[in-house]
Amino acid sequence: MYASLCYIFYMDKLKNKDLISIHDLSKEEIQVILNLAKFLKGRAKKGQMPQLLKGKTLAMIFDKASNRTRVSFEVGMWQLGGLAINLDAAGLRFGIGESVPDIGRTLSRYVDGIVIRTFKHENVKDLAKNSSIPIINGLTDLSHPCQSLSDLFTIWEKKGKLRGIKIAWVGDGNNVCHSLLNAASKMGMEMIAACPKRYEPDPKVMKVVYEDAKRSKAVISVINDPQDAVAFADVIYTDVWTSMGQEKEKEKRKKAFRGFQVNFDLINRAKKDVIVMHCLPAHRNEEITDDVMDSKYSVVFDQAENRLHVQKAILALLMEN
Repeated sequence: MYASLCYIFYMDKLKNKDLISIHDLSKEEIQVILNLAKFLKGRAKKGQMPQLLKGKTLAMIFDKASNRTRVSFEVGMWQLGGLAINLDAAGLRFGIGESVPDIGRTLSRYVDGIVIRTFKHENVKDLAKNSSIPIINGLTDLSHPCQSLSDLFTIWEKKGKLRGIKIAWVGDGNNVCHSLLNAASKMGMEMIAACPKRYEPDPKVMKVVYEDAKRSKAVISVINDPQDAVAFADVIYTDVWTSMGQEKEKEKRKKAFRGFQVNFDLINRAKKDVIVMHCLPAHRNEEITDDVMDSKYSVVFDQAENRLHVQKAILALLMEN
């Protein structure tokens, strides 16, 4: 019964597809993922767990420390009737004791899908090239597609639409920013990324974003003034100033990001019904103040919960029989 319901949302070209970047998805495919996430979330709230992946196994490779990604994927597989196996990258000796291509070829014989969270984006691409099963990018230094699909779902849930919504990104032009720009450009949204000079998004990413925006009529821009960015914003989004692997730059970045804190001075410049988002973990009172993080404007923990529902949709669409 539940399997047949899933087919209402099914698109053949998503089956066995890799999820490496949101740019690889069409607007229609993104909407299919969001629609199925809504369906699965509704069932979960009623205590119903469609067993769409019964007998399926997901391998999880974490070359980079994880909290939300690991728990949401592991719980998601269990709720869908499948099994998730955590493969510690150190124990696996990922790319050291055994090459990435050989790991892909071997795991393809054992499991039905792989989620990988690593530093180098090329590792995900290499794994995908040498695997016969779906590869899901759980995060790289370049992108974080599962996070941004969950962000789209949260915005859609809170605002009732995506097209015409204005997102103001305040902070580092990092991997989360890249994927959110990809998502906004695909869905015909408006997004302004306000970043300090020399911390703007990658120009190669922006080239693709602008090309997608032209097709969807999205409005995308990168500026250096957060106060201008948040004017009339529906969504204000921030992330840590110093990401994992950048710890040596912490003091330098603190100086560069002065004036980019999401506080009530910024909130008051946006729309009255603005929502505030953060992908977590947050460095409270650094990039976002406590009072904003815990305010009525914050949807941060709804956003975190939605990782579970959206990733269940991704798993079901890519791995379902």
